[in-house]
Amino acid sequence: MTVRRRPALRGAVLWAVPALLLTGCGIRATEVPTDFGPAPSRARCSLAGPDAAEQAAPGMPVRVFLLCGSSLVAVDRTVRVPEAAADSGRRARVAQGLLDELAQSPSAAEKQAGYTTDVRDGITVSGPRPGDPEDTLRLGTAPDDLTPYALAQVVCTFSDSAAAEGDGSVILAGPSDASARRYSCTDEVRARPGSNEPPSTEVTGG
Repeated sequence: MTVRRRPALRGAVLWAVPALLLTGCGIRATEVPTDFGPAPSRARCSLAGPDAAEQAAPGMPVRVFLLCGSSLVAVDRTVRVPEAAADSGRRARVAQGLLDELAQSPSAAEKQAGYTTDVRDGITVSGPRPGDPEDTLRLGTAPDDLTPYALAQVVCTFSDSAAAEGDGSVILAGPSDASARRYSCTDEVRARPGSNEPPSTEVTGG
């Protein structure tokens, strides 16, 4: 009894036709999967873990918002704040520590992952003046004089810290006598800080 093998032969012929066509076009057939080269060493905006120096640094754990791609992303930091500081003074000291961290150049690991900052060094912060709401933070640079990216970084970092009341907003003012304003860190601001400035409303009264 003869075994029929035509289907297998037909399949082999059909497989060979594309290979011949590719060879005729000067293209070598390759096996699957194709090797597209080594994977990136670190995913963009993704850190393997807290920086070793930050883990060892004494102080209060905080989060600051850095720029990565077109968004704001929180990273871990520590700031030193005297425990005996009064409430308003403590808020200002926390805020100054946060500003200093925002102004620092990102670590080597953060740079490799694509993190940057638009906050410039030398910005100071103080507590409220007479007539200001008690949780006002007065910057040495007027909020309107900051770049949209830097303002978003400051607002989102402050509003997520002990420098504010923890409701997702922070009251800021500049060095002039202009009224303080309450700024909010929204999802839109975190997603597109360059296109969406933190919404704000004027506040008065102590």
